[in-house]
Amino acid sequence: MIQMQQLKFSYPQSPFRLSIPELEVKDAEKVAVVGPSGCGKTTLLNLISGILIPEQGTLISCGIDLKTLNDSQRRAYRISKVGFVFQEFELIDYLNVYENILLPYFINSTLQLDEGVQQRARELATSMQIDSYFNSRIDRISQGERQRVAICRALLPQPQILLADEPTGNLDPTNKRLIRDLLLEHATKTNATLIMVTHDDRLLDQFERTIDIERFHEMVETA
Repeated sequence: MIQMQQLKFSYPQSPFRLSIPELEVKDAEKVAVVGPSGCGKTTLLNLISGILIPEQGTLISCGIDLKTLNDSQRRAYRISKVGFVFQEFELIDYLNVYENILLPYFINSTLQLDEGVQQRARELATSMQIDSYFNSRIDRISQGERQRVAICRALLPQPQILLADEPTGNLDPTNKRLIRDLLLEHATKTNATLIMVTHDDRLLDQFERTIDIERFHEMVETA
């Protein structure tokens, strides 16, 4: 479960302010986050992942008060609890598809790469319909296929929380729905909490709840 109370965050030398009096996301809940550019959607994901730290208030995730953790503890939390699908994929062009999926295990010594993990990587790639590209370099596959590689990488450590930042933003309508459905399917299969940022209202119907960050700020301003 993710719980926020009286949370406040701002960037240095910026007018941006995020202020959330109360927000809760239940275990295994599937939530979409919407709102115009610059209103704090990505910031919200970065706070939940421990990349950013609240200035005030509490942020509890998986029973952990993230504000009390130091840098190494937050990193350990991200590695063990969180899968992050970035908007720009964050893949490495000179590695092939299989190597990119396994990347967290190459760079994090706390993750143990064994045959079970490699088998899971193959199964994820098959479910995402990219297993035929295993040996292909990232710069030689399509945008939609790259996004599926990024999702496999995020899912591989079997995270309790899956965060997806505009994962369908650069895709055509058919692939948008495919990526959304794959995220929902795998979150359900692993009993993970899914929080997905999107600008596309046509993708919202399959989520259990939608959080409108802009409306949330209006509530704060008029309270």
